[in-house]
Amino acid sequence: MDSMRLPTLCLSLLFAFAGVLPAAETPAVSKAPDGLVVLTFDDSVASHATFVAPLLKQHGFGATFYITEGFEFLQDKEHYLTWEQIKAMHDAGFEVGNHTRAHKGVNSQKPAEIAADLEHIEKRCVEHGIPVPTTFSYPGYATSPAATVVLRERGYRFARAGGARVFDPAKDDPLTLPQAFDSKPDSTLEQFKAAIAQARDGKIAVLTFHGVPDIRHPWVNTDPGKFEAYLAVLKAAGCKVIAMRDLAPYLPPAKK
Repeated sequence: MDSMRLPTLCLSLLFAFAGVLPAAETPAVSKAPDGLVVLTFDDSVASHATFVAPLLKQHGFGATFYITEGFEFLQDKEHYLTWEQIKAMHDAGFEVGNHTRAHKGVNSQKPAEIAADLEHIEKRCVEHGIPVPTTFSYPGYATSPAATVVLRERGYRFARAGGARVFDPAKDDPLTLPQAFDSKPDSTLEQFKAAIAQARDGKIAVLTFHGVPDIRHPWVNTDPGKFEAYLAVLKAAGCKVIAMRDLAPYLPPAKK
């Protein structure tokens, strides 16, 4: 045997006997690139299918649509999505996430109630050929320790809460991650630019929208013209725009 190969062979045998893997074999965690943005849309608003999704496809942007059967979802099919539209958005490549059966704040619910509300949307997804959701949006942004436990037990990877700052995968719990921008009628282009500008040094800007427009909930309405301007800013800035599920490569290994 070539004597030059002996040191390498000996080291390999030592690692094997000691049950130690060389550092090079430890899975690496990807650092989020600057300009990484997550688009999220709450409340099952009909404009998600008729206006938002087609516009996002034109730009090549990903997004997550958080589905609830709360409000007047079951009765008002002029202003709320149908499950056929939700399935079509899934088929177009967008993520369908869980926003609970009735849009109740989890901070006022017991664990069994939270689980039941999650399960309802999970089952409805399966009925329509949509994968069981793995990401969640807290109704009204209210969180609770019990909800985090239930989400983790049910296999959820990410859950978006409220706040006004970027998500830091190295520090923040992915099951209570913050939003950097929450679109309201009086939100400005300058506020939007400031939010996405913070998506750097491994941090990620998670952006929240409701309907575009949102006729039934005017306090969270986004004007379609303003929304088009927001997307133009993302495009001009060269942002990578993804769904919530696509954050998985940037999470550090789970603690044992």
